[in-house]
Amino acid sequence: MATTRAKKSEMAQAADNLAQAAHHVGEAVSQKLDQVGAAASAELGKAKKAALKKRDQAKRKLDAMLKKAEARVKKAMAEAEKSVRAAMRKGEQKVKAAQKKLAAAQAMAQRKAKAAAKAVEKEAATLKKAAATKLATAKKTAAKQVPAKKAPAKKAAAKKAPARKVAAKAPAKKAVARKAPAKKAAA
Repeated sequence: MATTRAKKSEMAQAADNLAQAAHHVGEAVSQKLDQVGAAASAELGKAKKAALKKRDQAKRKLDAMLKKAEARVKKAMAEAEKSVRAAMRKGEQKVKAAQKKLAAAQAMAQRKAKAAAKAVEKEAATLKKAAATKLATAKKTAAKQVPAKKAPAKKAAAKKAPARKVAAKAPAKKAVARKAPAKKAAA
């Protein structure tokens, strides 16, 4: 017997066509998405490489700048140490010069003190000689004057009793007069 095939209806055929079209569209969209993902991944890789490259360049620049800064700092430190050493040397020289001046001043002061002491000793010797001379002359004059004045005092004592009191006081005054030139000579 012969079998007949049943023809699909137009609706069924349209549905099949739509399913196939949807399948083709799905595959196209999937392929497009894969392409977009691959392109994005490639762009991301390129961007990552560019970023890494820029990072490496920045790091190299920073390292170079740090090296320059370190070199400048080392140079500045060396110059500072050099200037400090020079200042210390100048200070030491000034201290030595001041010590020399002080030693010279002390030596000069000692010489002047010795000279002044010698001058004082010389002046004292001169004053002693002058005082001795004055004392000797005062003693001579006092010796000459004492006997002349004692005789009238004895006569006055013989005449009156009250005169004795006066006469007794007179030799005390003479003794004071004798001491006075000695005080002047000592001064």
